[in-house]
Amino acid sequence: MSKEKLDLKSLTFEESLTKLEEVLSKLERSDCPLEDAFALFQEGMALVQFGRRKLDEVEQKVSLLLKDSLEFVPFEKKEETE
Repeated sequence: MSKEKLDLKSLTFEESLTKLEEVLSKLERSDCPLEDAFALFQEGMALVQFGRRKLDEVEQKVSLLLKDSLEFVPFEKKEETE
């Protein structure tokens, strides 16, 4: 795994998904040392949080557009089970 810091600000949503898939692929390999696996896990969690924020931003924008067009239909929040 590279030691460079992940720059989320320069990523698009699609790029973050691709990076997340790469992280998951590396984690699924059995030859990944524990320290590298933990660093990959942290990177993956940062990518997941980034993706959620991007989706929330788009959801809010869509809701505003629908509200402005007098056809407001709010998105339903799904309950997360942990």
